[in-house]
Amino acid sequence: MERLRHRADFLSAATGTKVAASAFVLQARKRDEAGPVRVGFTVSRKVGNAVERNRVRRRLREVVRLSDKTGAAGLRTGYDYVLVGRRAALSASFAKIAEEFAGALKKLKNGRAR
Repeated sequence: MERLRHRADFLSAATGTKVAASAFVLQARKRDEAGPVRVGFTVSRKVGNAVERNRVRRRLREVVRLSDKTGAAGLRTGYDYVLVGRRAALSASFAKIAEEFAGALKKLKNGRAR
């Protein structure tokens, strides 16, 4: 798994499918070339100050890392994923965020995303 780091990659992922959850919005886009899964994380300044934004980002990174480690993630190769953090991720339990992430991936896989 690789990280998205360039603005152009984040913008292209924003044009793909989206699944909204209370703690985040998951954006996914199939790339033209096959390759490893790439994941990016972003949190708006509307969420809070730098400490709060970094806390949300760390929680989202850990959810993705743990789901990838267990193999239950469902992240598909050749795709770019972006998790846009929301303020609710600060107060939500880690288990709830992980459950929402698994549900969002399932929606993407079943084609029920918008």
